[in-house]
Amino acid sequence: MKQHSEVEAADSSFSNNELPMPKEGVAVTHLLIVRDVARSLRFYKDVLGAHVLLEGPPGILRFHNSWLILSAEGAATDDRPGVTARAPHDGATLTSALNLRVADIYDVYERWRSRGAEFLTPPKEHKSEIRCYLRDPDGHLIEVGQAKQEGKR
Repeated sequence: MKQHSEVEAADSSFSNNELPMPKEGVAVTHLLIVRDVARSLRFYKDVLGAHVLLEGPPGILRFHNSWLILSAEGAATDDRPGVTARAPHDGATLTSALNLRVADIYDVYERWRSRGAEFLTPPKEHKSEIRCYLRDPDGHLIEVGQAKQEGKR
């Protein structure tokens, strides 16, 4: 297992204040559906030592060499039809999704679709981002998103 200083050294390509908006390639984040974004932000910041980048909602934290995006529960959206976002209601239910941030969502969408990925919808434009969703073979939801403006979410 890496020592703390080795983990920090491996993370030198990112500033703790950067939002997950790659200029090329893919940045992996983790999306957690929560009941109370402010409460969850406090937990990840105060208890686990994450750095709050955006209080939101959604809340965005820099956590070591990755990011956590804390999103409130909610109804289905146009790019996630028929899928309701819910926090865990008991300890036996897994409720998380992989969230991939990309530089060019349309390129990724076409490339992955050509490789057999089945998206719920094509990329959809929203206020601060463009996003679409697909599922892995086990049904886990994967969000693919691109920020619309560098430095803003």
